[in-house]
Amino acid sequence: MRLALAYNAKPTARSAIEAVHPETVLDEEEEPPPLTAGVGSNDDAYAEWDDAPTILALAGALANQFDVSLVEADARFPSRVQRLKPDIVFNVAEGMVGPAREAHVPAILEMLRIPYSGSDSLTLAVCLHKAWANVILAANGVPTPRHRVIEGITDLDSPWEILFPIILKPLHEGSSKGIRDDQVVGSLFDLRVRAARLLRDYHQPVLAEQFLQGREFTVAILGNPPDVRVLPPVELRFDAFPPGTTPIYSWEAKWLWDRPDSPLDVFQCPAGLSFAQQAEIEQVCQATARILRIRDWARIDVRMDAAGVVHVMEVNPLPGMLPDPDAHSCYPKAARAAGMTYDDVVLAVVDAACRRWGLRS
Repeated sequence: MRLALAYNAKPTARSAIEAVHPETVLDEEEEPPPLTAGVGSNDDAYAEWDDAPTILALAGALANQFDVSLVEADARFPSRVQRLKPDIVFNVAEGMVGPAREAHVPAILEMLRIPYSGSDSLTLAVCLHKAWANVILAANGVPTPRHRVIEGITDLDSPWEILFPIILKPLHEGSSKGIRDDQVVGSLFDLRVRAARLLRDYHQPVLAEQFLQGREFTVAILGNPPDVRVLPPVELRFDAFPPGTTPIYSWEAKWLWDRPDSPLDVFQCPAGLSFAQQAEIEQVCQATARILRIRDWARIDVRMDAAGVVHVMEVNPLPGMLPDPDAHSCYPKAARAAGMTYDDVVLAVVDAACRRWGLRS
């Protein structure tokens, strides 16, 4: 079977990918597309895009069973994927720009009637808009933090009904973009200052959520109904953070404090959970996958409140897949705890997609 890997690579990764996969090199008549990724400050503009080792590791895993070609998800993607005529596309593309950027590749493939892995364009668009996802989940009985969307700074002039502390996030970003260590606030003054900074830097609404002060987990799910598998939850432990910092996996924690030469001891997998806690997390994640129509795989971030009730924080239908076991990439970490290698879990995802599309029995 012919498979195309759809991806977005950091600008610094291009040459390494082209050296192994010459099909990604531009033809002479092709204009190179602009390198743009969402919006944000200079240090995080490409945080969501993959590096060369990740793209090459995914391609290597898929090559165990498929004839693999790489196609970057830029302005040339529609014409290139049409020329390739793949039987299926393995999609890890985060998209170029806009609040629905993760939905662009699936929408194009739907129009071209090409099967692909992962959730559809509607689910990807909803999940990237954190408030919409929370509203849909809460309306269907899944606990989520109380929240409010700040479209502009004047929105803070109306009465504030959410209890402090409150965490602030850009409404539709991932990879901890815009979530700095100082964005859990305890007063209206700090709320106004931090919200103004996010509105200025990210040019999008800000999500203000009640900050839950219990344990935090990220949970990998694999497969499709009726066989959705919840892999061992990964707990985020904040004991190793610098003194006085906030117990969140912030931009600083993810990209500055946690370095290959000095890794933070942040993650515990399997998490230390009682039978009842494990069952509650699995039930919440299964319900989330069903309600949001998750397909093939996803990673769901959950956090307990002070009473231990599990709330869904965010849903990532395009989970990160760093191949280095020493890197803090939670989906591969959960897969290893379940006895699966990196190649095993990549092939399990594409197998789930093939079965869903009727390409395998």
